Parts: sequence; C-alpha cells; structure tokens
Amino acid sequence: MAKYTITVIPGEGTGPEIWECVQMILDASGVDLSYEYADAGLPAVEKYGYPVPPETIESIKKNKVCMKGPTTTPVGFGHKSANVTLRKALDLYANVRPARSIPGVKTPWQNIDLVGIRENTEDSYAAIEHWVSDEVAQCLKVITRPGSLRIIDYAFKYARAHNRKKVTVVHKANIMKITDGLFLNCGREVAAHYPNIEFQDLIVDNMAMQLALKPYLYDVICLPNLYGDILTDLMAGLTGGLGFAPGAIIGDNYAMFEAVHGSTPKYIGMKRVNPSAVLQAAIMMLEHIGEKEAAQRVYHAMCAVLAEGKKVTADVGGTCTNEEYAKAIVERLKAA
Repeated sequence: MAKYTITVIPGEGTGPEIWECVQMILDASGVDLSYEYADAGLPAVEKYGYPVPPETIESIKKNKVCMKGPTTTPVGFGHKSANVTLRKALDLYANVRPARSIPGVKTPWQNIDLVGIRENTEDSYAAIEHWVSDEVAQCLKVITRPGSLRIIDYAFKYARAHNRKKVTVVHKANIMKITDGLFLNCGREVAAHYPNIEFQDLIVDNMAMQLALKPYLYDVICLPNLYGDILTDLMAGLTGGLGFAPGAIIGDNYAMFEAVHGSTPKYIGMKRVNPSAVLQAAIMMLEHIGEKEAAQRVYHAMCAVLAEGKKVTADVGGTCTNEEYAKAIVERLKAA
C-alpha cells in the first residue's frame, strides 16, 4: 500500500494532459503516492447533473488531500462553480497563493517573493444574489468576525512558520466602513498577539498600485475573498503569469492544491500548455504532507530546466511539448 493516497480531480480542457505531466514528475520524486480519481466541473455536470458529486467530497474527506486540475465556470449562466462548491463543502477557508520569481522566466521584476492569503468562504463570493426588480440585481457582501479572525490568524501563523516578517491586511474600510471595517479591526486585534511580526493595513486600490511600483516592500498579504481573487492574479503577473501560479486551499481538516489558470480547451491535444502551475501546486502538496525534501528536489529540478531554456514550452520561449518539458524535469531528478 502506498504511503499516501491523494484524491485527483484531473479537471477539464487541457487539465487531464497537464496532470499526466505532473504525475510523471511526482512518480519520479521518490515519494510513495497513489491516486484516487474523482470528478468535478463540466464532466461531473454531464455525468451527474451537478458540478461536484458526493463521491468526490467523500474521497477528499477520506484522503484529506486533493490535487485539482482546472475547471471552467460558465460566465453569467450555467452550473455553479466547482471551486466554490468544494470550498464551501470542505470549509477550505484559506487560499494560499505564493508569487515567487523563477530562474529562466523573464519578467519586469526579479527576486519577487510574496504570498497572498485570501479568505475563501465569505464576501461577495458567498453568492447571495437576487433580483430587486426587472432592472435591478443585488449581491450581498458578507464579512463575519469569526471568518475574518481565522483567516488573519492563519496569515500570521503562516508568516511565523515560514520566517516572514510582515503581514499586510487589505481592505476598503474608508468606504465600506462596516464590512471592511470589521475585517480591518479583526486584523488589528490579531496583530496584537504577534508582536514580532510587523503589521500594516492598506486600502485595496493603494495596494494594487504599490504592488505595481514597490512589490519588494511586501511579504504576506491577507485579503478578503473578492480583493484576494483580483490582487493575487496581479501578483502572479509579477512572476510570470498564471502559467506559473499555484494555489493551496486549506481548511482545518482538508487541503486542495491547484493551478489557478483556466482549462484552455482550444489547446486540447496540442500538448502546449505549460504544466508549471499545477507542478508548483504539487510541490506545495508535498510540503503539506511532510515531504519537504522531495518538494525541494522537484522545485530545483524544475528551476534548472527553466533556467537552461532548452526543453521548455512556447510560453517561455521554447519549442517543446509539455510532455517533453516534464521528461526533462524527470531526467534532472534522476541525475540529482
């Protein structure tokens, strides 16, 4: 029996072929893993009539850890988001989005090392919407004290565990004085329990400008759900884009690891989509289950292949398929 069993949702579009690349690398990592496959997103809608079947939830609850490929949520119509459904069902309240510069990936900025920690269950994403009249629609923004305290406390605990020096809480409390004011006040309350970590708060529009101008001034950035969704993508843009952006969605009992990019169905079968985002999510998964040495070996092998630039995908200036890129990383692992 394998030491670890991981629930795998391959995703849709190019998700399954990306996962094949990542599984190839994980299988070469030396960690004893087995995989239990589950459905979510459009494949689940077509098979069961809803985006996340109970069998998928039960698999994740049993195995505690899930690797998830990209799924597509229709815009303005159609089925509910599989991501939002999974987060609510498993109470995965902390979305951890590292943004770290990678050798060989050319960007305007170098040596960026940021972490966005986004609240994942409340805010506008609670999706409490209704029609007021035929011409007016309303969405309710929900911020709670318990939800705010636990995500901000998570951010400070993360900073302490990873030897980070500063937590910036992001809000719009100058306008939304009750909801965002609550989030900000919870930030001040939690910060008082961590005197060795610097605390700062910034209004969300100012935060966006500061990330574009002075990203080196920031470390761990904690945000409500909607602001977090937007600004963590901005952070990804500083370090190579969504093709290199991993995410960990953490709760008290379960964890899910995923790329944050879409399923890019127009590239199905072409093997051209860079698997680095899902691979970095898998590296985060290895760290989560305690296989930190293997996680570092995989990360350094990936960086070495990217820095060399000979066997990389088109988005970073190469001509290789994603499968060839993955095989190059495997060769690096075997040679190490």
